Amino acid sequence: MTLKLGLIGCGKMGGALLRGVEKSLGKKALVAHLSDVVPAAVEALKKGLSCEVHAGTPLQVAEACDVVILAVKPGDMQALCTGLSKAKGSRLFLSIAAGVKLAQLESWLGRKQRVVRSMPNTPALVGWGAAAYSPGSQSTPEDAALAGQILGAVGTADEVPEKLLDAVTGLSGSGPAYVYTVIEALADGGVLMGLPRAAALRLAAQTVAGAAGMVLETGKHPAALRDEVTSPGGTTIAGLEQLEANGLRNALIQAVRKATERSVQLGA
Repeated sequence: MTLKLGLIGCGKMGGALLRGVEKSLGKKALVAHLSDVVPAAVEALKKGLSCEVHAGTPLQVAEACDVVILAVKPGDMQALCTGLSKAKGSRLFLSIAAGVKLAQLESWLGRKQRVVRSMPNTPALVGWGAAAYSPGSQSTPEDAALAGQILGAVGTADEVPEKLLDAVTGLSGSGPAYVYTVIEALADGGVLMGLPRAAALRLAAQTVAGAAGMVLETGKHPAALRDEVTSPGGTTIAGLEQLEANGLRNALIQAVRKATERSVQLGA
C-alpha cells in the first residue's frame, strides 16, 4: 500500500519527518505532496527525496493525501486550517505546531476532519528525536498508530493525553537546550583540567550520547546504571557528591517545571 503524505510547511522539522518516513517505508511506498509559501523551500526538499513528489497549494495537497503534516508557525495555523476546511472528504491532519490545541484545530478544519496534535523536538533532524502526540475527538486508533509511526520514523514517539503536552514541551521540547548546557559544562570542566577544547567537547558529547543509549538499550533505571559505575571511595562518587552539593538534580527538575508552566501560559 502506498501512503500519500502531504507536508504543508517545508521547513527543517517537516522535512526531517518526511525524509524519516521515506527511509522507514521505502521510496516506492510513499508519494509526497508539498506546499510552502516559499517555492524555494519546496524545491530544496524535493532534492532530498527519492520518492514520487508533487507540489501544489495547501488545498490541493490536502485533497490529494491520506495524511497531511501541518508544519507552519503557530501564528499562521488558523488561516491555513480555515482554508483547508474547504477540502473535500476526510483525512488525518498531524499538527506539529506548539501551543495550538486540538479543539482549535478541529474547529478551524471542520468537524469531519481527523486531527492528531504532536510535540516533536529538534534532534529529529538527525534521527534522534523524542516526540509525543495526542489524538483528537474524531481520530481513530488507526490514526493514532499512523501518527506514532510517522513521528517514530525520526526517533521515539509516545501517546499522551493532550493535557500532558505542556509537560512534554517542558521536558523533551526544551530539553535539548538543557543537555547542550550540560555538554558544554562537562567540556569546560575537561578544559579546566587540561584537555584540548576539541577533544573535551567530543568526549563530553559522546559520553552523554552513550549514557542515553545505555538507558534506552538496557531498559535499566538510570540510578541502577549509575551505581554500576560508582565504586566505593572512587572518582565517580567524588564527582557525584559535588553535583548534589551544587544542586544539579533540582536545577534540572525546576527547569522542566518552569518550562512547562511557560508552555501553559503561551497556550492559554
